[in-house]
Amino acid sequence: MPVRPTDKEQEYFARQEFERRKKAEQERQDALAQAERARLQKLHYMKCPKCGMDLVEIDYRGLKVDKCTGCEGVWLDPGELESVSAMDRPSLDRLFSVFRR
Repeated sequence: MPVRPTDKEQEYFARQEFERRKKAEQERQDALAQAERARLQKLHYMKCPKCGMDLVEIDYRGLKVDKCTGCEGVWLDPGELESVSAMDRPSLDRLFSVFRR
């Protein structure tokens, strides 16, 4: 005569199956999100946020500033504005002269 599982055993295995499926779905969602981030980075990396043209990185005394080839906008990465504000006046004038037409 076969042994029938109790209600607690059935509940336990149902919960285990639910947790396994939940974990698998979360891993699938994480992989999709990571792939989407990689796709977006490839699509937008070093592109101007204003016009979408390519950005050129200009190195000035260790400070890397991005300049758009289309609209000629100047873009700073996080922390670079603080570096610019810490420069003395003559250095700032030379930095800004790089971006004049």
